[in-house]
Amino acid sequence: MAGSGRRRGPDGARTGTGLPASIEAAWGLRERPGKGPKPGIGIERIVAAAVALASSEGLPAVSMGRVAKELGVSTMSLYRYVAAKDELYILMLEEAVGLPPEPPAPGTGWREALAAWAWAQREVFHRNPWMLRIPVSGPPATPHSVAWWDRGLAALADTGLDEGEKISVVLLVGGFVRNEATLMADLGAAIAASGESPEVVMRRYADTLERFADPERYPALARLLESRVLYEPDSQDFEFVFGLERLLDGVGVLVEKRLAGGAEREGGSRT
Repeated sequence: MAGSGRRRGPDGARTGTGLPASIEAAWGLRERPGKGPKPGIGIERIVAAAVALASSEGLPAVSMGRVAKELGVSTMSLYRYVAAKDELYILMLEEAVGLPPEPPAPGTGWREALAAWAWAQREVFHRNPWMLRIPVSGPPATPHSVAWWDRGLAALADTGLDEGEKISVVLLVGGFVRNEATLMADLGAAIAASGESPEVVMRRYADTLERFADPERYPALARLLESRVLYEPDSQDFEFVFGLERLLDGVGVLVEKRLAGGAEREGGSRT
């Protein structure tokens, strides 16, 4: 069974990284379990089978038993590599997210670089919507996730922001990307289940609001309905473009302040 990644040496002292064995494997610190006969499967095959299941049937289809069945092995044989399903989820994320795009060309401004980073993350979520169903359990801890984090921070290198502010900006933009992708995935699933087009679904929604929303009780909503904007189809990316641009506008105000000599950091200390 995969251990904790922290072992005892001959003198009884603890050695190793303290990470789960599967995470050590993601960093290339382990090739295969160290005891017993050479196994016929590896972490790569296990993760690939799990990702294929999630992609075709959704995350709920992924279990240790189901993955073992797909590989034609016993469930217990998987535990030589992965201690629990939560560890398998981490490795699935690592596989699906892949490496970030190449760095932008020299001279690219922070805003363009950070926007490209956000769009690339969104594309990953769109290709693998099951990723959005795995709760965030901690900061980046695997090679690909760390590489994405590093690329986001690098986009802010020449902004005058301090390191804490850079982290906050990356978390802010990354959180927006994840939230928008989750919302679009949920709406898309609901629309697909209805069997109707997005335009028809939105028109029905607007008709329902007009029928039941009393203008005296909901005056702002009444003005929205009168504008007929809900009946006008948006481009697929409109909300993402709008939200991302407004976020970057706000970051831009802070960057200008820092480059101009900078007032004290907003929000106080992180400690």
